[in-house]
Amino acid sequence: QVQLVESGGGAVQPGGSLRLSCVASGSIFSINIMGWYRQAPGRQRELVARVTDGGDTNYEASVKGRFTISRDYAKNTVYLQMNSLRPEDTAVYYCNTRARPSRFSAPLDYWGQGTQVTVSS
Repeated sequence: QVQLVESGGGAVQPGGSLRLSCVASGSIFSINIMGWYRQAPGRQRELVARVTDGGDTNYEASVKGRFTISRDYAKNTVYLQMNSLRPEDTAVYYCNTRARPSRFSAPLDYWGQGTQVTVSS
């Protein structure tokens, strides 16, 4: 199994910055994609940003130019640098990875426990 542990959430004023981190550990043969999703109260979980093993990135439209996703392949870690935060960014942020726990396994999706980000004055 693959475990994901997130850190870095918290409360910040509008315009502020936060950096989220997520470390993948456990039985890992390979990791294809690492990314971040978020879920605000009463809303569906949505993709925020993701990065492939080839370094390609995708961002949700409202965070482009404000958030940056990066990945440390050697440490199985993904980061999300969030700048110019807005109240509408308030949500629980979840780390996600699509990984193969063994060479005989198909890629599976794994999720972290979530970390709260609150943007408020």
